[in-house]
Amino acid sequence: MEPILEVRNLACGYQTQPVFTHVNLTLYPGQLSGLVGPSGSGKSTLIKAILGLIQPWAGEVWFRGRRLKPGVAPPKVGYVPQVETVDWTFPVTAEEVVMMGRYKQQKIWPWPSKRDRLAARELLDRVGVAHIASQPIGDLSGGQQQRVFLARALVGEPEIVLLDEPTSSSDLRVQHELLHLLADLNQQGLTILLSTHDLNSVATHLPWVVCFNHGLICQGEPINVFTSETLERTFGAEMVVFHQNDRILIASSGTSLRHKMQRNLPPILLQDRSTVYFEDHQ
Repeated sequence: MEPILEVRNLACGYQTQPVFTHVNLTLYPGQLSGLVGPSGSGKSTLIKAILGLIQPWAGEVWFRGRRLKPGVAPPKVGYVPQVETVDWTFPVTAEEVVMMGRYKQQKIWPWPSKRDRLAARELLDRVGVAHIASQPIGDLSGGQQQRVFLARALVGEPEIVLLDEPTSSSDLRVQHELLHLLADLNQQGLTILLSTHDLNSVATHLPWVVCFNHGLICQGEPINVFTSETLERTFGAEMVVFHQNDRILIASSGTSLRHKMQRNLPPILLQDRSTVYFEDHQ
């Protein structure tokens, strides 16, 4: 099978400070992968280099067997940025945000056609937020905002979507819903690469994982990649990995141990430590 995307000997940095060198990564059509590593490890830089948003120091990006010019985005690619990089006070509605992803198809920019509006509405419905189409983007919840930007990435009919920390500021329910939505899109043929430092979500949802820390550490299926040794190499901290049937649970060795501060309770609360106090709201 021909790769959809290849990164060959890529090197990137800012000013005179290198972020990574000699990175090689191959993605195949229909692949759903997680790019995991600590904050500041270069995950976002790698995604931006693939998208042509920054100029690499060296190396090449190939799309469907064709070498791209440095700083040029691959065709048919969608992008969901980190929520922290978005100006949520900008006066646009959810529908208008999605239509921004149609600019390459629009003949008269910035005036959208009926076809553009229909495409935006269909995508908002597809990701489950059609009811908030006319609401300002800043008034939406974090989960709704992520779905709107996913719709924007999809409205250009991409073959591959890159997501940068899509679950970083979401609660557990939103994370679960978003990952299942991505899995459904992947089942429909979409190639997806998402960066994250949420190891447990990757371990239980994604079929392929790439460990990254200023360079590619290893890649493979989570059950094989997520070991104490590889995670320590990736995150620079001792990690523990628990396997129980189909479950994988990952934790830091230091933060998963009971700390002595848990014994610091007022005497009245120490009288019966097995008691759980429930509030009566009736």
